[in-house]
Amino acid sequence: MSGREQTSGVGSFDFAVVGGGVVGLSIAYGLARIGHRVLTLDEDDFATRASRGNFSLLWLPHKVAGVPGYARWARRSISLWRQFASDLQTLTGIDVGLEQRGGFGLCLSAREFQEHIEDRERLEGALGQDGYPIHIVDRSELSRMLPAAGPQVVGGSFYPLNGQVNVLRLIGALHRACELAGGTYSANSKVEMIKPRYGGFDIYSAGRVLSVPRIVLAAGLGNARLAPMVGLDAPIFPQRGQLMITEKLDRFIDFPTDTVRQTDEGGIMIGSSKEYVGLDTSTTSSALSNLASVAVRMFPALARARIVRAWAALRVMTADECPIYDQSESCHGAYLVACHYGVTLAAVHALVLAQRIGTDDLAGRFKAFGARRFSDVQEAA
Repeated sequence: MSGREQTSGVGSFDFAVVGGGVVGLSIAYGLARIGHRVLTLDEDDFATRASRGNFSLLWLPHKVAGVPGYARWARRSISLWRQFASDLQTLTGIDVGLEQRGGFGLCLSAREFQEHIEDRERLEGALGQDGYPIHIVDRSELSRMLPAAGPQVVGGSFYPLNGQVNVLRLIGALHRACELAGGTYSANSKVEMIKPRYGGFDIYSAGRVLSVPRIVLAAGLGNARLAPMVGLDAPIFPQRGQLMITEKLDRFIDFPTDTVRQTDEGGIMIGSSKEYVGLDTSTTSSALSNLASVAVRMFPALARARIVRAWAALRVMTADECPIYDQSESCHGAYLVACHYGVTLAAVHALVLAQRIGTDDLAGRFKAFGARRFSDVQEAA
């Protein structure tokens, strides 16, 4: 051990949560609220963060391929979001800006419209119409519900359960909630190494060694590096998404869509590009131009709006776009959480998943979400 390394006292914390984004903070808060002593280890401001590119939607997945039960899991989170937001506001005084009045997927062609119809049929087959309501709306009905939509929009899907939040306020509320619940947050604490030991783990971070009995890896793309250190596998990869936001405008988009939404502060957020370029977080004129073109076709009034900022971030993706929830067999007390849709799943992560982790009840109940499913597919092939 070098002279600048320090070892924390064993037993100071029940859990270390590695990752200070929405996913990590939701789990840290969930563990702290049920009485666990939690240390959250976060990186510096130069870290690759999916939370920076979050579109701030509560959005039920419109595909049911992949993990059986994922649609129900996301549906459960959506149903818990009002309680989750209310609990955060009661505890912290921070309103996360939850709007849960529904949301649209818009179609600019007859082919897209047909795909939406097929998606609805698959989802209703998996969950039933009552469990996962999706309404197909034609041009006439869309004009009544979303009058700002342009003439090139031929119709779309309306998801009554969907909504949006202010993700910056959400992150602030989670930080404050963790603190008030007795948790500890440590910034500039990139985890360099994890060494399993009898009764727990030694975490090498920022020139110190922290000893904890249990650890949750919620470090986004960093999980790929950290998971093997505790006998786990994180088959994840980055997907770049580019986004733009306009100047603040008077409210004219009454419902969020999956590509364009008006924030509670008035700016119009435009996004949804999907690119596979490794860890490159730069923006490109071609992608931004395409995003702007689609947005104007959907909402012609945006042609007069000024873009004030554009940026890119990396999503945490799996081959089937479903989360990974895993528990190490060889290193007892090590857990892995990796997912896209961190905001949508925040409520169920805090109110349900954290409790399962806290009671060491992850492997059985969430077996279908384990990383083993990817190797099973390869072996079957």
